Amino acid sequence: MKSVLKNRTQRQKGSTRIHDNVLNINTIQNNMNYYILFAGTILIMIFSWFLSIKYKRYHGIARFFAFESVLILVLLNYKVWFVNPFSPFQLVSWILLILSVYVVITGYLLLKRKGKPDSNFENTSLLVKSGIYGYIRHPLYLSVFLLGTGVMIKDPEPAQLILGVINLISIYITALIEEKEMIEKFGGEYRSYMQETKMFFPFIL
Repeated sequence: MKSVLKNRTQRQKGSTRIHDNVLNINTIQNNMNYYILFAGTILIMIFSWFLSIKYKRYHGIARFFAFESVLILVLLNYKVWFVNPFSPFQLVSWILLILSVYVVITGYLLLKRKGKPDSNFENTSLLVKSGIYGYIRHPLYLSVFLLGTGVMIKDPEPAQLILGVINLISIYITALIEEKEMIEKFGGEYRSYMQETKMFFPFIL
């Protein structure tokens, strides 16, 4: 009887140690998430300042919230990144993520090659209207929307859905503000360009 009780006590102690270790690991992961969120937020603020706000291009303020929502989505969903890789949600997610990468690379390279940027790649001296810009005006912002939506779909819980909506609204407001800035810079040329193209999706929106 004593040996049975002793074995049971040892099993309970072992179970307690495992539980404590799991709690410690979760605590470390949560703390790391906070550190990454803090560091990421600082980097986004610096990026927004030097890329846009410093030059009185205030679309960078709205864009900050789009980037921030994507960062939080990644921190919420990274644990399920490769879970059930062939589920419908995961397949749609990966399609959106791959499209996001393609769109941002294509848009960025066109701005660098044909926009003749003054200080940074988005502050172009020429209006780029070829390639993907011949169909939509904001491929770089479309890529942020695709990225956020792709991450969100991996685990579409209420918090993630709210962040996805914040990302969408922030991107739309960013584009509206930037278009006013572009009209001030390029005048009638940009107004004509707006009549010829859509904001994000060819022939749709």
